[in-house]
Amino acid sequence: MKTHEQDEKFMELALEQARQALRLDEVPVGAVIVRNGQVIASGYNLREANQDPSAHAEMIAIRAAAHRLGSWRLEETRLYVTLEPCAMCAGAVIQARIPELIFGAHDPKAGAVGSLYNLLQDERFNHQVKVRSGVLKQDCSQLLRDFFQELRIQKDS
Repeated sequence: MKTHEQDEKFMELALEQARQALRLDEVPVGAVIVRNGQVIASGYNLREANQDPSAHAEMIAIRAAAHRLGSWRLEETRLYVTLEPCAMCAGAVIQARIPELIFGAHDPKAGAVGSLYNLLQDERFNHQVKVRSGVLKQDCSQLLRDFFQELRIQKDS
């Protein structure tokens, strides 16, 4: 399978995770971690449900992958996430030694992988990450736009 097709396949799985978050009235962000062509972990936002500011999709997936592999070093993995990671999540990607990140939509208000900062390719850190963005961007963006539009409608009524 070509890289582009593979990226779309795994981003679809991340979108399924985001839809899980949506069903719980969470901001619809989903993530999957892949190793050797297999999903080893997934996650979606649970900040509201857990009342935990660190319960982002990426953090949940990273913790699950580390647990499954029995190592905090997630070398030879790829992280797919529907939204550009924030500074906390980008930091966790660096700390976990994830070599590759693929994301869908940019986050102009909190993104730390190109929008506000570019932490993953900062050579001052001991680990840099290969990044690809814009995979299924329209689908990822639309899910978030619809969610926030619905929130505004509810707030106004």
